[in-house]
Amino acid sequence: MRITKLEVWALRGPKIARPHWTAHFVVPAGNELLLKMHTSEGITGFGLATSYTPLDPLLKPWKSGYADLIVGESPLTPENLYQKLFALTTSKVANEKGWTREAMIRCSAAVDLACWDIMGKVAGLPLYKMFGGYRDELPVYATCGYYREGKDDNELKDEIQMMMDQGHHSYKVKTGGLSLKEDIKRLEFIRSILGDDKELMVDVNRAWDLRTAIEGVKLLKPLRPRWLEEPIRWEDDRRGLKLLSQQTDIPISGGESEITSYGCRSMIEEQAIQILQFDVTMYGGFTEGKKLAALCEMNHVQVAPHHDCFIHSHLVASTPAGLILEAFCDPERDPMQAELFEDPPVIKNGMMKVPEGPGLGLTLSERAVQKFGERVL
Repeated sequence: MRITKLEVWALRGPKIARPHWTAHFVVPAGNELLLKMHTSEGITGFGLATSYTPLDPLLKPWKSGYADLIVGESPLTPENLYQKLFALTTSKVANEKGWTREAMIRCSAAVDLACWDIMGKVAGLPLYKMFGGYRDELPVYATCGYYREGKDDNELKDEIQMMMDQGHHSYKVKTGGLSLKEDIKRLEFIRSILGDDKELMVDVNRAWDLRTAIEGVKLLKPLRPRWLEEPIRWEDDRRGLKLLSQQTDIPISGGESEITSYGCRSMIEEQAIQILQFDVTMYGGFTEGKKLAALCEMNHVQVAPHHDCFIHSHLVASTPAGLILEAFCDPERDPMQAELFEDPPVIKNGMMKVPEGPGLGLTLSERAVQKFGERVL
């Protein structure tokens, strides 16, 4: 079996008049590269690459020869193809063509996911069973509590209540965009809405220095957060996370902002985190994701990937280290989750069944692809 044709689409959500913010950057309403892979046996697969920054650097390689390096290869040897594509991050040819290192990492993830989708279809098995099949149902949390211009307590309450009405049991909310005093007050308000029987996770998006984080974990303690996510600024976050972990029993999570599995390995080796949140649509695909899941299991670190509950469900369900999935259930904030797939798995009472169809077990909605997509290749 050989790869015979590739289709590439840029998927972009609509512009929002009042965008959603984390502590310090705007979160787009959907921003994905979609790859459709065709084979000589008529079996097709797809993969996604996610970016919070403009897609143009990810699209450039597909317009200037990147696909030629993939067509003719076998989709049934994803490790081999992934290593070939990852090697472009130190390639003279890629540099001459203006292909950025980040673009090479993101694009290789989409290719890898498409290969694994085909692998599962050839085997006639869902990927979570090919990866180990530890369980077939997973808990899911809803991400919410974004900052917006002019957002008051009433609007915040309406947002949280919308998620509660959907039946979620666990909620991750944003913090770090205000002073520590103001943010703690905001989190206390959110906890009062949720009540004591719901789980609360707190995401700082790398906005605090170590001194603020040490004070923050003390003030957060009465709110009983399940974890504190990316609390330390980027420039020295691994050392800062380790030092912070030594001063609190609130579990620390991170890994979303790494761009390779090697960065995640360092976080684990330095005992900087208790929960790893890599994203196979941003780096590594399932080829590297499987390695990270195994590394987590052997080091008593739990796996709670960033983003895309449907795709990540296969990896989380395959390992005893798997903890929970992240979902974006506000259709304005992320219309892709609501519309990109035909008959996606249903999140009910905070739980989701893993897709049982072969491969990813997901069917793209061509209507959604046309609605959000721009054909690139």
